Amino acid sequence: MTDLSKKHIAVLVTEGFEQPELMQPVQALRDAGAVVDIVSQQRGPVRGFKHHEPGDTVQANLTFEEARPESYDALLLPGGALNADAIRAIPQAQRFVQAIDRAEKPMAVICHAPWLLIDSSVAKGRTLTSWPSIQNDLKNAGATWVDREVVVDRNLVTSRKPDDIPAFNREFEKLLAQDTGAKKGSERRQTVNA
Repeated sequence: MTDLSKKHIAVLVTEGFEQPELMQPVQALRDAGAVVDIVSQQRGPVRGFKHHEPGDTVQANLTFEEARPESYDALLLPGGALNADAIRAIPQAQRFVQAIDRAEKPMAVICHAPWLLIDSSVAKGRTLTSWPSIQNDLKNAGATWVDREVVVDRNLVTSRKPDDIPAFNREFEKLLAQDTGAKKGSERRQTVNA
């Protein structure tokens, strides 16, 4: 198992996230020792969905206003059409994605979540995958879309759907293990939290 004990991961969500696309990657990250923060519009419960049925809630421990990209080593964006459509229009979420991408930190993005990459202007020139129904949105934004369970393009890992999560988790963990910013990230956290 990969040791991610020096990694601090942000997960950006709103109501309507696809439950397995948040829960399974977060559990894998925590099992590997990473610290994971759930970031949303407000602190407290955020409801997920299992396809079209309401699912469980997770507790957001930070808001988009409070979370700072420089405090994190990586970013996870779960899908869910409701979540992805809402979060793509939130300026703080867009700026967070832009900052993580500029710093070339790992980003794991699944299902409908690449919509936020489009609205953050980071999809152009990238090769990625997603839920098939948004492939034209990605192509129109200048991305190259492929139909594979997982695609890695520099700091970006993308997958199509919950069935792809094992490959998605594996490739995200590989990127995190290769990332040499762990010490810097740890120092940033100490500075930010002081």
